[in-house]
Amino acid sequence: MEIKLKTPIDDKSRQSLSAGQEVLISGIIYTGRDAAHKRLVDAIKDKKPLPFDIKDQIIYYVGPTPAKPGQIIGACGPTSSYRMDQYSPLLMEKGLKIMIGKGPRSDAFKEELIKHKAIYLLAIGGLGAKLSQTVKENTVIAYDDLGTEAIRKLRVEDFPAIVAIDSSGNAII
Repeated sequence: MEIKLKTPIDDKSRQSLSAGQEVLISGIIYTGRDAAHKRLVDAIKDKKPLPFDIKDQIIYYVGPTPAKPGQIIGACGPTSSYRMDQYSPLLMEKGLKIMIGKGPRSDAFKEELIKHKAIYLLAIGGLGAKLSQTVKENTVIAYDDLGTEAIRKLRVEDFPAIVAIDSSGNAII
């Protein structure tokens, strides 16, 4: 049975999720891949403001394809998450609570996840066209020079994911 979640997801709801549970997310999520993560971390280190308030937010590791005429977004399947492991600890320290991607994460990432009571969700790879149908609004909010890897603010309805690592460190991957 899928659990419906509305963003922002509060601590109690997030921490009640268990590895292996299926969720449907509605509300705002942000996108970001390697280059955007590096810029976010550099901004934090340089004591510059971030392009959005990262506290209690969700970042989806995706670089969507360009939208065809009449579409809100192109295919938006997840990218491999391990590339964000080096950036994730500082982002979690600043309040990031949920990350969505695909594939395994490092042991160091898992330790940070537990420390910050955050969670890692899996989106199903290969379903980019289907996942794009859950996107109702798509706005580039930062780093537009990165093209499809710019940070976007997406409004989604019933975006499907699976809890891969819960806030206690229990994992299905």
